[in-house]
Amino acid sequence: MNTDFENEFNSLVVKTAELITGDTSPEMIEKIKIWAFFNHVHKSLPNLTSHWNQTHPEGKAEVRSIFEEIRALNQSLQAKNQEQK
Repeated sequence: MNTDFENEFNSLVVKTAELITGDTSPEMIEKIKIWAFFNHVHKSLPNLTSHWNQTHPEGKAEVRSIFEEIRALNQSLQAKNQEQK
């Protein structure tokens, strides 16, 4: 892959992590990638994610944990931004 594209795309992922969670740590960036991918697949191919969830219950629990963490961080960030207004 083109390294310029990779750098540009990675900066998009970092900015997404910052805007959604306020956290740009490498761990959060990986969680955002998982969150975005799974969210897209779930909306585009719901039968695939349903099957995967049934055959990989531990993975399902981990994805759920990531979704809950991102949601909590987003809600906290939104509340903080509302206080600043």
